[in-house]
Amino acid sequence: MEACQKSYRSFVLVELAGHINKGPVICAEGFLFELERRGYLTAGEFVPEVALEHPEVLESLHRDFQRAGSDIVEAFTYNGHREKMRVIGKEELLEPLNRAALKIARKVADSKPGNLMAGNISNTNIWHPTDTNKQQEVRSMFEEMVGWAVEEGADIIIGETFYYAEEAYTALEVAKASGLPVIITLAPMASNQMQDGVSVVETCVELEKRGADVVGLNCFRGPQTMLPYLKEIRAAVSCHVAALPIPYRTNEKEPTFFNLSDHDSCTCPAPHGRAFPTALDPLYCNRYEIGQFAKDAYALGINYLGVCCGASPMLLRQMAEAVGITTEASRFSENMSNHFMYGSNERLPENIKALGDKA
Repeated sequence: MEACQKSYRSFVLVELAGHINKGPVICAEGFLFELERRGYLTAGEFVPEVALEHPEVLESLHRDFQRAGSDIVEAFTYNGHREKMRVIGKEELLEPLNRAALKIARKVADSKPGNLMAGNISNTNIWHPTDTNKQQEVRSMFEEMVGWAVEEGADIIIGETFYYAEEAYTALEVAKASGLPVIITLAPMASNQMQDGVSVVETCVELEKRGADVVGLNCFRGPQTMLPYLKEIRAAVSCHVAALPIPYRTNEKEPTFFNLSDHDSCTCPAPHGRAFPTALDPLYCNRYEIGQFAKDAYALGINYLGVCCGASPMLLRQMAEAVGITTEASRFSENMSNHFMYGSNERLPENIKALGDKA
């Protein structure tokens, strides 16, 4: 059995490395925000019950991202861990939810040759740097989720959105025991370090030493405040690096979407007193900013790219096209030459085009 595990890991690792080595790999994330926008998930709780209640919607979203260029179909089990299910009083749905999400992801990945299906584990929000009981509880949560991912045919394991270094190391250790390739991405908060006092770059270096196949950053930070760290990480590690920002305009003063403000123009602020997570709309990056981020990251030698919370298939397509990939959805990429006021098509009336500067 162990020999078979090693053989399969080697096979998938070669396939994953082959993808990344020959050019950028695109990975869609950010299902929480997109499904909340579509009306299938509760903001605040952000639990992926959609996998059980509306599996057809989740499958459709995966296919939309797949058409937009995603090479990896990541099972939507983010926040589908035991503690979160306890918080909403539905712990009995834990395993059915995980298996449903994994089966949907496997189905979608199998529909397109070359796609990989990823099992997913993430920040548990109960990690404590000195409480060994909490640490063991987190380990147990990771073990059951990774176990279900393996049983449902995952090709790789993605551990994401860790803001404690030790929790990321624990996730890596559990995921590696599966025998599958492992991708670990961090999400540093506004302190600009991991919450146990370790630097972001040092954590990535340590993750590589401990056997992560890809390390990097996801979520919390937009293009402006993620890219500087990516430069340092790319220079510090020899493995592949992942970059999956949020599509919001974070800045040096407000480095994560948790502390983004909209005081200057907002006339009706959120009742909970902050823009995150339900009043971020005016702070959204446009597609060209996301495309530029992809170009900049790819120029650094970062070949694993995606968009996290706030992502849409359109933004993922923009990212893919920015690094030279033509996707199925590129059939519908913008063509402003036929716009009724701003186009250049010879059939467009001059008197209507002249309205462009007045409209």
